[in-house]
Amino acid sequence: MAEKRMFTKKITDADEFISLPSSTQALYLHLCMSADDDGFNNQVQMAMFKAHASIDDVKILLTKRFILQFESGVIVIKHWRMANALRKDRYTETAYQEELKHKDNGSYTVINGNEDGWLPDGCQMVAADKNSIDKNSIDKNIYIVGEPTAEKPKKEPYMEKVEEILNYLNEKTGKRFTTRSKSSVKMIKDRLREGYVVDEFKAVIDNKVAAWGNNPDMKIYLRPETLFRPSHFDSYLNDVEDEKQKRKREAAEIDERQREAIRQSNDFGFE
Repeated sequence: MAEKRMFTKKITDADEFISLPSSTQALYLHLCMSADDDGFNNQVQMAMFKAHASIDDVKILLTKRFILQFESGVIVIKHWRMANALRKDRYTETAYQEELKHKDNGSYTVINGNEDGWLPDGCQMVAADKNSIDKNSIDKNIYIVGEPTAEKPKKEPYMEKVEEILNYLNEKTGKRFTTRSKSSVKMIKDRLREGYVVDEFKAVIDNKVAAWGNNPDMKIYLRPETLFRPSHFDSYLNDVEDEKQKRKREAAEIDERQREAIRQSNDFGFE
């Protein structure tokens, strides 16, 4: 399959396209980029994720007939060959032969009343669409993806780690921080993007719970906005390392005192 995709200004500069919401335009471009050499695409959910688009954006593209969709869930870019015509040595035929089996001199379209329902274009360039349909026809013939969907939507990047960190903080503090707090989620995501790992968050939580947990004036600061703030987090993490070194030093001093006590008892003849 070819890696490059082309776009035509006849579509992207048209008033009807320019008037679309920016997320809908982005979705259209991502659907085109991931389509096969015949303009078919079965990765609608992935394109929605990349474009930060919603099911409403899919509906708009369907209603405006920038894309068409089959009952199988596969979509096709209606005006695909206006911009993407490949030489035979670079062309890979689509895997969706059932959807492609009828051909006509026009853009991909719907035939009203035809059980097969869809006509793809078999020519190098696309002629004007000869089978226009209104919105009522679209509503009858088009199956909209995602209503309902068989797969759960993928979580946003880092969200599983954010949930793990907040759950750990709640466990240690007895509080109820949730991912509904945009400021808390942003604070944690920003630190994760900087390269910090979950264990480092937990170490900071453990250290500050030990230091502040029994202090009524300080325990109120056991919250994401304080613990994970960029001006605080690195310092708190260094405090963890300092605390580890302190504990090692104290343990070594205790061991030394015990050894000294044993030596003195031996000097006095105690067994």
